[in-house]
Amino acid sequence: MSEPATADKPAIAAAIIVQDGRLLLVQRRVSEGDLSWQFPAGAVEPGETFEDAAVRETAEETGLTVEAVKLLGERIHPKTGRLMGYVACDVTNGTAHVADTEELADLAWATPDQFEDYVPYGFAPMVQEYLKEQLD
Repeated sequence: MSEPATADKPAIAAAIIVQDGRLLLVQRRVSEGDLSWQFPAGAVEPGETFEDAAVRETAEETGLTVEAVKLLGERIHPKTGRLMGYVACDVTNGTAHVADTEELADLAWATPDQFEDYVPYGFAPMVQEYLKEQLD
């Protein structure tokens, strides 16, 4: 498990959740720039790993219980400048719904042919590679 580096802004952990050939995306009430649809994600709290934060944020935002499978990689997000950790997660319990109504407006299980409709700028390279493995 990797411990995210500290910076002026906390690192962000994103959960990459694939189930039944679809990818879970959430729509934020407040966009970060033109980032409206994104992965369940949030700030890594002190003492947390990317994996811990991805599991916690998924539960808080969508009501799903997930387990971290592996850290896909880290990068500085080109649109937000934040350190991002992308964590592949498997659903262990629950049905996805908008659990955090203050933060989320909607959620969707997107099929690969819908990805561009939700995220026209594409995904991080390590996420693209993981999705190709999982969905092709």
